[in-house]
Amino acid sequence: MRIPTALVAFLFAASAQANPPGAGDDMDRFLADKGLLERIDQVRQSLSVKASELVVTAIGFLGVPYRLGGNTVETGFDCSGFVKAMFEQTAGLLLPRRAEQQAAATQKIERADLQPGDLVFFNTLRRAFSHVGIYVGEGKFIHSPKPGAEVRVENMGVAYWNHRFDGARRVPTSSPEAATAQVLPTAEAAVR
Repeated sequence: MRIPTALVAFLFAASAQANPPGAGDDMDRFLADKGLLERIDQVRQSLSVKASELVVTAIGFLGVPYRLGGNTVETGFDCSGFVKAMFEQTAGLLLPRRAEQQAAATQKIERADLQPGDLVFFNTLRRAFSHVGIYVGEGKFIHSPKPGAEVRVENMGVAYWNHRFDGARRVPTSSPEAATAQVLPTAEAAVR
C-alpha cells in the first residue's frame, strides 16, 4: 500500500504538535494500527539523510572560486548560484536564482531550529536577504562569499555574520508547500 506524500506530511506535522495530556497516546495507537508510525520514522530518516547528503556535497565544493552570476563548478559560484546548484544536484529541487527569491520561496524557521541543510540569509548589501548560505551544523554555514574568495565554511557567531543575520529558511521537500513555494522538482528527479 502506497501512502500519499501529502498524508504523510500532514501526519508528520500533526505528530509534532502539542496535544492535551493523553491525546498523544490515542494518536500513537491510531498511527501504529495503520502502520503509519513506521512510515513517519522513514520520512524523518529520509529527510535527515537528504540534509546530510546536501551538506557533504556542498563541502565537496570547498575552494571553488566566487563568480558573480556563476552557478556551476566550471564557472564558479555566487552565493545563490551555489545554493541553487547544491539543491538541484543533491535533492533534485529547483530553487529560484536570487537570494531574496530563495528566501521568499522557502519556509521561515527560527534560528534556534536550524538543522543541517537549512538556508541562512544575511544582509550584506544594505538590503534584506542579499546573501545566502547552507547551514552545516554547530553554528557554521557554507557559502560562496565574495569576489576574490572561494566557497568556504564560516562561523555564524563571528560578529560580522551575527550582526548581518537576516533569517533562516527551510526548503520544503515532497509536500504541497513545495509547489506553492515555487520549489519544483527537476525533470531528472521527476523521472526517478
